[in-house]
Amino acid sequence: MTDLTFTDVPRGEYDVMRLQLEMAGLPTDDLDGPDRLFFRLSDGHGPVGYIGLEGNGPDRLLRSLVVMRRHRGHGHGRELVRRLGRVCDGAVKRLHLLTTGAAPFFRSLGFVDAERGTAPQAIAYTSQFTSLCPSSAIYLVKDIA
Repeated sequence: MTDLTFTDVPRGEYDVMRLQLEMAGLPTDDLDGPDRLFFRLSDGHGPVGYIGLEGNGPDRLLRSLVVMRRHRGHGHGRELVRRLGRVCDGAVKRLHLLTTGAAPFFRSLGFVDAERGTAPQAIAYTSQFTSLCPSSAIYLVKDIA
């Protein structure tokens, strides 16, 4: 996994990111909302995957993790989460997420199951929690401080 770069997603690349998220069955209706940062992991040939962070307090929502089909199975999802943790740089205490199919992956990275009703207001009021993700989605949390 050498020669990978982790950078902000340029606005001109949002359509590419949106397409990848849609192909993976992930919500895209609110990508342009406030308090959202999106990052790209790239190699010398272009994007490998994307990941997002939503919010502005100590609790943030990890969202929109997708690895391009041809790059799957090589640890790039782990690398995206690891590098996102570096970007948080002490300002973020906990990462929260909802998933319908990737709970085992996130658990392997130290995320633990939580009751959806225990989510802090800043997380519970996101569109991911209120409308985009089904009530059957698994809620996971990880302390990163």
